[in-house]
Amino acid sequence: MQVIFESRHPEGSQLREPSVARVRFAMRRLSALVPKVKVQLSDINGPRGGVDKRCQLELRTVGTGAVVITTLANDWRTALDLSLGRATRAVTRSLRRQQRPARVRAVRLATEL
Repeated sequence: MQVIFESRHPEGSQLREPSVARVRFAMRRLSALVPKVKVQLSDINGPRGGVDKRCQLELRTVGTGAVVITTLANDWRTALDLSLGRATRAVTRSLRRQQRPARVRAVRLATEL
């Protein structure tokens, strides 16, 4: 899995290695479906403070295209963790939508005979 990290803020740039490791850990069971993840950390308000740390994840998936998740929090680690949780749920949900249960088709075929 390729992880691309972007941050223009100096404090956000220091989180490059922990962020990449956290993304690889959270997406380890979905790595066959998600070959590329782009992580963007930004500070919306600048030095004014508040809930202004934004984490945007862009996941390129094999079957469903792109999934983009954006989360705001007080700090970047929380924003990253919330984004990763939402991203894994979104990818697994889209995977379930693509798959049809084999049992339903088997029952339907048996009733047609």
